[in-house]
Amino acid sequence: MNDLSKARAVLLDVGEESDAQRIDNFLMRRMKGVPKSHVYRVLRSGEVRVNSGRVGPDYRLRIGDRIRVPPVRVAEPVRGVAKARPNVPPIVHEDEALLVIDKTAGLAVHGGSGVSFGLIESLRAARPEARMLELAHRLDRDTSGLLVVAKKRSALVELHRMLREGEMKKSYVAIVKGRWRGGARDLKESLHKYVTEGGERRVSVREGGKQARTRVKPLAVGEDCSLLQLRLLTGRTHQIRVHLAHAGHPILGDDKYGDFELNRLLAKQGLKRMLLHARDLEFRHPVTHDTLSLASPLPADMAKFALAHFPGRHG
Repeated sequence: MNDLSKARAVLLDVGEESDAQRIDNFLMRRMKGVPKSHVYRVLRSGEVRVNSGRVGPDYRLRIGDRIRVPPVRVAEPVRGVAKARPNVPPIVHEDEALLVIDKTAGLAVHGGSGVSFGLIESLRAARPEARMLELAHRLDRDTSGLLVVAKKRSALVELHRMLREGEMKKSYVAIVKGRWRGGARDLKESLHKYVTEGGERRVSVREGGKQARTRVKPLAVGEDCSLLQLRLLTGRTHQIRVHLAHAGHPILGDDKYGDFELNRLLAKQGLKRMLLHARDLEFRHPVTHDTLSLASPLPADMAKFALAHFPGRHG
């Protein structure tokens, strides 16, 4: 353990990049390597002070706040274990307020649940000079495609508002089981989020759940599988995956809501992930208010699969 017997508390002044951020989230970013339980303990004990007063974990910071951060003990890194290297996928757009990343499949967007170093941690490690880098939204680990990261607190707050109010247009492409019938239509089943006995986050269709709406447009239809374009009109957890599975067309490779026997057969043929890609983004820039339209081509594995099953239709 680090010897902090002579360490002193640090005083930090809140700038624009941390305005409106919860104090617990602020501390977890600042106190690298410190367990969450310890962060909440120092908050409860009053060792953390804002403007000389005690605050709860849900306190939202304001520009000009002065935070007292106590000295903490951090476990020494284990010798012989290589430090994780920053693994940042291509950046397709960047300006002073935000950047958009073309995430690869298999890369978690943040650490946790057995993943110690996710995309956001890699990005921060690659840019130690950045005052702020925060995910505006998330993509599942197996989903590839466009992901927005905020570089300013004001941009993050506005991006979250646009997402809540449906002002950010997000379109995906998926390859699903079976022949899609009925043409373009909306899936409107209400969704209920719950946690399994094993602690996994899951979602199911349930009356009385949260309203959800996914717009589906078939791009190519075969007997065994179909290529679909999907637009999120609401932003519920696992919405596309659950809606499609409930409709009888689970996404190929989906390890939570898919056809597990079919997935095993496809895995033997080389399919290594869920065939879902966040292809298009369109939204009003939170600072300049210009319309920002971005697109990501299908990654090689999905394009190869699509070309084999839908000749001439693989984008």
